[in-house]
Parts: sequence; C-alpha cells; structure tokens
Amino acid sequence: MCLDKRYDFAEVRRTLDEFGFTAHIRSRGEEAKAIKREAGFKARHWVVERTHSWLNRFRRILVRWDKSPENYIAFLHFAYALITIRAAGLLGYALSSQPRADPLETFHATQ
Repeated sequence: MCLDKRYDFAEVRRTLDEFGFTAHIRSRGEEAKAIKREAGFKARHWVVERTHSWLNRFRRILVRWDKSPENYIAFLHFAYALITIRAAGLLGYALSSQPRADPLETFHATQ
C-alpha cells in the first residue's frame, strides 16, 4: 500500500503488517530531499488527489442519491470512464487549463 508521510507511524506499519500489506511509506523529510535533487519533482499522491477532485465534479456521485448500491457503482464506473476518456483526449480535447476553441468559429475561419 502506497502512503505518504502523513502515515509514517509505527501503529500504521503494524496495522498494515497485520493485514498482510506491504507498506510503501515515504519517511518524513524524504520528499523534501527529492524535491531539492530533481527539478520538476511532483509527489505521487498529487495524482490521486487530482482524480478525486475530478470525481467531485459529478454531483450524482458527490452526494449519493441512489439507494441501490448497484446504481451508485454503475455511475461511479461511468464517471471514471468519462474522466479517462477526457484525460486521454479521445473527445478531441485533453484536460487542460486553457479554454477550448469554439468549433463553429474554427469552421467559419476555414471557409
């Protein structure tokens, strides 16, 4: 299990061992040293937090309205699929901070 320095405690390590997990925990100060060594270094937990942020944009998942767990899980899978498609740029654009060009404006410019 990959955890960041927030979980660098003996009790957490014991619990992980008890359940049979291999602990991959960065010790305190290790990330700061890596940042100094490598330009452009980013922590691994950023990817997870970014994905959770994208998932929070789906209101139906953020506030669970579905009583049936099957429906909730289905919409959860749908949201992850949509996030993946957007991130891969399969809809003609990738996730970025820059606004997309208006397709009609691009069409009229070529005419």
